[in-house]
Amino acid sequence: MSQSEQKENTEQPKLSSENEHSGFLVNPRAVCNACKRLYRDPKILPCLHTFCSDCVGRLEPFSVSSRRGEEAVEEDRPAVTVTVLCPDCDSEVDIPPSGPEGLSTDHLALDEVFLETLATDGPLGCDLCGEGGAESRCEVCCVNLCEFCCQAHRRQKRTASHSVQCLEELKSRGRLCRPVLCSLHPGQELRLFCQPCDLPVCLECAATLHRDHRCCPTRDVIDRHGDRIRELVTVRLRPRLERLKDSLQKVEVAQETLQARVDATANEVRAFARAYASAVESHCLSLLHCLEDVRVQRRNQLHLQRAQLQQALLDIGGGVEFAERLLSCGSDAEILSAKGVTLRRLTSLAESSYDPHPATAPPDDGSSISFMPREPAGDLEGYPVVGVINSKTVDLSKCTIEGEGLQRGRDGQQGHFTLVCRDSAGEQMTRGGEQVLVSVVHKEKKNCTVEATVVDNNDGSYSISYTPEEPGAYSVWVCVKAQHVKGSPFILDVKRKLRRHRGTFHCCSFCSSGGAKEARCGCPGTMPGGFKGCGHSHKGHPGKPHWSCCGSTVERSECLPQSVLDAVSPRGHLRTVEL
Repeated sequence: MSQSEQKENTEQPKLSSENEHSGFLVNPRAVCNACKRLYRDPKILPCLHTFCSDCVGRLEPFSVSSRRGEEAVEEDRPAVTVTVLCPDCDSEVDIPPSGPEGLSTDHLALDEVFLETLATDGPLGCDLCGEGGAESRCEVCCVNLCEFCCQAHRRQKRTASHSVQCLEELKSRGRLCRPVLCSLHPGQELRLFCQPCDLPVCLECAATLHRDHRCCPTRDVIDRHGDRIRELVTVRLRPRLERLKDSLQKVEVAQETLQARVDATANEVRAFARAYASAVESHCLSLLHCLEDVRVQRRNQLHLQRAQLQQALLDIGGGVEFAERLLSCGSDAEILSAKGVTLRRLTSLAESSYDPHPATAPPDDGSSISFMPREPAGDLEGYPVVGVINSKTVDLSKCTIEGEGLQRGRDGQQGHFTLVCRDSAGEQMTRGGEQVLVSVVHKEKKNCTVEATVVDNNDGSYSISYTPEEPGAYSVWVCVKAQHVKGSPFILDVKRKLRRHRGTFHCCSFCSSGGAKEARCGCPGTMPGGFKGCGHSHKGHPGKPHWSCCGSTVERSECLPQSVLDAVSPRGHLRTVEL
């Protein structure tokens, strides 16, 4: 094979300077965003953005770190890893110690470059003789051939089996299907995949460098590795992309609503101020200035949230677009070549912490801003004025809980406590309407949930009531706008309902039963003469009045359960006959 036939797989077709800047380049996927020219040896950065190899080499280092390991160079010196900023997304990406050549080649970009070259009006020259106009292209050698060289190419024994396609057919097809060749053995296609090395290899590589490794045809492993990328895109990143779009739309709507609310409040302020003299007009300007400060503060908060959502949307959108294009347009070897960097980037995006969810609190749209025309505002220029801007919002760290019903309760009995919403100054809110959610769940029995009732008192306080059915420890979640107040979740200790005595508080069973021998008592006392109950000054008698049902000597007490009675009196228990 001639030297011109052994061109590297990454060599791009050349365009004249006139064509390169004449406006014919309509495909942005064939152009490097750094140099604004057709890709030359395109490399994929870890953030899945592609640039020319020399453009990557010209990026200013953001940081430089050293580490020892398998990539250490001579004399056991540590390998140097350079971190640069991606020109597209400003992400910090690491360049391998071997430089840009250690990055994965973007074969899809090479396809786009060649298709863009075919789409230009200028004729292509023959890559072998350099004289005649190219009419065909060898998809194995990646060279353009004139008619004479095409016939010679097919006559040679080593190239007779190569696939030669008509340039017009390739141009009409709109998609370049070419093999991915080995960089170590020119002319050898990457048809195998070395599983220990996680790399696509050619037949010669498998027979020499990877002869002791397990190598499989790419078609046997493409489904398994492609499904990993597809799963990250479909199951994790695509739903998150939709949530990001939805959240960004909500922020933009909130910005419009905020501005509309501010404008409406400003109109109310102006209408109120026109009824007053110059002092009231001055007060009007003061109110508008205060309102503007509130608007700027809320707008800045929304702007920051919008910027975070846009960046997350840009990152995930770029990763998803690249992965989907790789899976839909890439060959087996192309997918496997970019698999490593693609999976690392998609996994990093999938594990990112910024993930809005529908359960989170909605963005602040200014609904808490209101004008209170009857509120005294002091004196201005000697005149009493009224009207203030109310922009108080609930501060979750200042909210308080009142009532013992949040710490202790009885099963079967209704418990009560009150939530008081306060602003950042610790003052109670003067209006209701907050979204308050209370959940009472048994800590040991997860399926034991108590329904709580919340009543809005319209003065910043909320009355909560509940009725537990079982004793034990409960977790009480108190949330305002889907966020916990300070101290939530709280621990609620529900005691068993107080057992009432069923017997008589007496001195002895002999007296209370009128001398009946069968009468028994909750105390372990006995009497001689066949009496089974207790009597004055006899064995087991407590020596003072006690309950006949359980033997307790405390009149205002809870009745002991049967298990305690059995432990005290093995003979069992019968309630003393009441007289």
